[in-house]
Amino acid sequence: MTFKRITKLDTALFYWFNRYSTTGSLTVLTSIRVISRTGDGHLYIFLGALLFCLDNSHGVLFFYTALMAYALEVPIYLFLKQCFKRKRPSASLINFTAHITPSDKFSLPSGHTAAAFLMATIISSFYPTYSIFAFSWASLVGLSRILLGVHFPSDVLIGAALGISIASISMFILA
Repeated sequence: MTFKRITKLDTALFYWFNRYSTTGSLTVLTSIRVISRTGDGHLYIFLGALLFCLDNSHGVLFFYTALMAYALEVPIYLFLKQCFKRKRPSASLINFTAHITPSDKFSLPSGHTAAAFLMATIISSFYPTYSIFAFSWASLVGLSRILLGVHFPSDVLIGAALGISIASISMFILA
């Protein structure tokens, strides 16, 4: 499949997802924004600190694994953004406006999705009973980024792969 065909499919999927976000109520859009905001980073710090303090069996290793993973993920994510320099949907599609203002001008990969899948992977490793919840939440964060109009579906898929990969590397190193 050529790059042009992938881009065409990606754009078609983006429009398919966004037809629902533009016709939804203000309550639905607010819910999508709230889900997206859970991927901003504050939740990760809170969860890591909470487990560090309260879980004597896994909390410290969970905290250091997550810390190492984010220390690896952030520079790689920033490097990839500068390498690809893919414009966000609102900058590359005609007559499309995102529902939020993104933090930067490039979309590939989705940093929110990478961070959410990184956390979900580490949670599922240390606390397997929460795997379904963690990966469902991470998937919703990724979907919210598409529905808010700041990422194409492939940005989210590549972000998810990045997060899972970095988490796996960090767990391999520290476990």
